[in-house]
Amino acid sequence: MGYYADSDKYGDEAASPLVEAFHSSVKDLVRRRLAEAGLDWESFVFDRSLDLITADDMAAIDARALELGHRYEWSALVSVRERPEAYKPAEGLAADLESFSFEHPDAVVAAAADGWEQRGVGDNVVPYDENLTGTARYVRSSDQVLKYLTEGVPADTIAVIDDSGGTLTAPILEQFKGVLCAGGTVRSHLGILTREYNIPCFMNAKLSGIREGDTVMMEITAPAKTAEAYQQGIEMTAKVWRKAGS
Repeated sequence: MGYYADSDKYGDEAASPLVEAFHSSVKDLVRRRLAEAGLDWESFVFDRSLDLITADDMAAIDARALELGHRYEWSALVSVRERPEAYKPAEGLAADLESFSFEHPDAVVAAAADGWEQRGVGDNVVPYDENLTGTARYVRSSDQVLKYLTEGVPADTIAVIDDSGGTLTAPILEQFKGVLCAGGTVRSHLGILTREYNIPCFMNAKLSGIREGDTVMMEITAPAKTAEAYQQGIEMTAKVWRKAGS
């Protein structure tokens, strides 16, 4: 069995400067800890790596990357680049937070009772006993996340985001009341994180006409979408409503 150079296995260039910075820092950390441990590679990887490389080490790499000016913009917006039709701003409106809206072509829009109107659907990660009401707030940039880290996430925030990987919002995720994510599946990284934090979440949310500050309700009482449903193309969607006039 032959060996491959990094460029053969991963390509000639990293996906972004941030990815390159992380790869370089992790490789350097592994080399140092391996040398300090005095172990062979197999013993290090399979027996001691979780002891010798800690969560604090990875947090330090993350902090150092931010100190050097790196930001998560690339990974946060990758969904927009790959599926631009799902993230178009409403026609005639500027793409700022006050007027921005995901306008998915398959969003279900319909009138509902008691002043509510359906404004989309999503794949429920975990079912709960009661539906969830909160305030829609778009989280779309690292600068906004840093602001929320400094000032705190507003109460009752239902975060509306692009990134199914969870990288952008990880530092403030536990402060959200709920999450509507325009990409991914219930098995995506963000789906796993919200389940662990016990935060209601819809993945693959197809939304229309929800603006920053709108009062929205998530049908989190709906069944969680199953792996079989994804494999067989079966729809198991939960509804998203917007309070009319909010």
